[in-house]
Amino acid sequence: MTKKTAAELLPPGWIRAGSHPNQYEMGVDPNEKHSGSRSGYMKCITPKPGGFGTLMQMFEAGEMKDKRYRLTGWTKAAGVSGWAGMWMRVDGPAKGKSLAFDNMRDRPIQGTEDWTKHEIVLDVPESATHVAFGVLLNGDGQIWMDDFEFQEVEKNIFER
Repeated sequence: MTKKTAAELLPPGWIRAGSHPNQYEMGVDPNEKHSGSRSGYMKCITPKPGGFGTLMQMFEAGEMKDKRYRLTGWTKAAGVSGWAGMWMRVDGPAKGKSLAFDNMRDRPIQGTEDWTKHEIVLDVPESATHVAFGVLLNGDGQIWMDDFEFQEVEKNIFER
């Protein structure tokens, strides 16, 4: 059996997804990190990408129901020619219909930037079934991600 390289291994618990995930290399980078010993990354590997890739997780809403949550995470970008964003989605019982969603499209990560903290605040309604989150890359470039954290916040903390 062949030993996998860091680029072939995804961070534990993370999955590849998106409209065109095969146009993006996704893996673990031991040389770039905000804290700890490594970060997750995505890098465009096709000359003219036709969609986006995302490195994501999904879990049952459970005790998050009927509360407001803030997702924080750190990203670093290099040569992002389209846009990238951290994202969070709250799914309900109807297949393919989300109850809340933010992918930072209105405040995209573009170009090159050092480690930057991002926040998303969403309500998780009682009818929620799952919460999904991650980082997406649409276009050329590379993005790293690290230090994701969920925190329950008061209702007076506004959605972003």
